Amino acid sequence: MRKDDVDSDLSILAFDFFYWFSRFEFALKENCYLKSHVPGEKAEPGWDEFTTKWREHYVASAEANALLAAPPQRQIVGANGCLDQTWNTVGLQDCKYDLEKIVRLVKTVRNNLFHGGKHGGESWDDPKRTRELLTIGHAILDQLAQLTSLEPDYKQKY
Repeated sequence: MRKDDVDSDLSILAFDFFYWFSRFEFALKENCYLKSHVPGEKAEPGWDEFTTKWREHYVASAEANALLAAPPQRQIVGANGCLDQTWNTVGLQDCKYDLEKIVRLVKTVRNNLFHGGKHGGESWDDPKRTRELLTIGHAILDQLAQLTSLEPDYKQKY
């Protein structure tokens, strides 16, 4: 989608999604959900550690079920070994719990929006679909923060 084709409402939704996604990752780090606990390593959010702790307590919401029913796609390497217009459904077969699936899909929404392909996949340029994914993703982040006691750091005002 070209910048000139993005209306102000969609821009606001995209900004809000990025903002809350980054706040969620901040809350993960603040609460010691880290990719590595080795002193001196860079502090990165530990999504796997988070899902491991909360996966048995998580019950998929209406928004989560909507995302599972119509997940984002992921751009893949084409047959020529380079990037082309090839997109596939995000693999979830290795996810045993709904929380693992939901986190993977919300992260895919973020990745596609931030540095995914700008052409190709079905509905990539569909503003309605983009709005839906951003709205659902933001709602899921809010729900996860509330469920897992991350909300104070997630919603902290400066």
